[in-house]
Amino acid sequence: MTNMDKLYESVAANGPVCVGLDTEISYLPTIDSAKTAGENVTDFNRALIEATKGVAGCYKVQIAYYESLGLDGMRAYAETLKMARATGLPVIADIKRGDIAKTAEMYAKAHFTGDFEADIITLAPYMGLDSISPYLPYCKEQGKGVFVLCRTSNPGAKDFEYQKLADGRHIYDLVGDSLTELGKDYMGEHGYSSIGLVIGGTHTEEATAIRAAYKNTFFLIPGYGAQGGKAADIAQYLSKGNGGVVNSSRGILLAYKKQPGVAFDEAAYNECVRMREDIQGECNKL
Repeated sequence: MTNMDKLYESVAANGPVCVGLDTEISYLPTIDSAKTAGENVTDFNRALIEATKGVAGCYKVQIAYYESLGLDGMRAYAETLKMARATGLPVIADIKRGDIAKTAEMYAKAHFTGDFEADIITLAPYMGLDSISPYLPYCKEQGKGVFVLCRTSNPGAKDFEYQKLADGRHIYDLVGDSLTELGKDYMGEHGYSSIGLVIGGTHTEEATAIRAAYKNTFFLIPGYGAQGGKAADIAQYLSKGNGGVVNSSRGILLAYKKQPGVAFDEAAYNECVRMREDIQGECNKL
């Protein structure tokens, strides 16, 4: 069974909420001055994981938040990955690597084995398919997965991704088409490839067409909540409530600020439940 299969089964059981552990030290409601910044972040993440593991489809850990704290932060990153994977839920390392040849081989080794091992990682395809290929042996032999940037949720997506090719397709269509073709050799038992796509949920005009074009491709869908994506829009990128996970980071990590008197971990749980029901409600309307 591939990790995309496990992701499919997790979404079927718990819903499509991807809890983004993009934990900045300033997000913590309290700081233990006897501990390092990384230790405080680890404690916060531990409580959050324990509170949400029954209502999360997966976890996503954005490495930049940990890199910013130096070696202390990278220890927190490794420990956070370990804690999240111990739940049995799939864990995505949001690293967005995009290099070629031996460098990419080393990135693959770093993030699919050892201290920083994750189940699925994010990649940037700008340098071409040979920036993706070094990760594929891990998909074939160990069931690992990748989510490749395709059509992202940020306003700057219009700068490059939406540019038209001579045949009328957008650049994001070229990326999606190429990776879907490549992914045919890495299919799992639930009908999804180990090569997934990052499809932002904030530009929704093409949602139906994108979902129809990539029926066998799992989506990582950022943009819900803080970035402006609505459940009604997000639902169009899912397939009967599955086929994708919907990331929320600040919306969950900082939920306690909108729930006065509620502990941060309980507030995170409440927000996961609310988000799951919000998305499922819109999926039921389709």
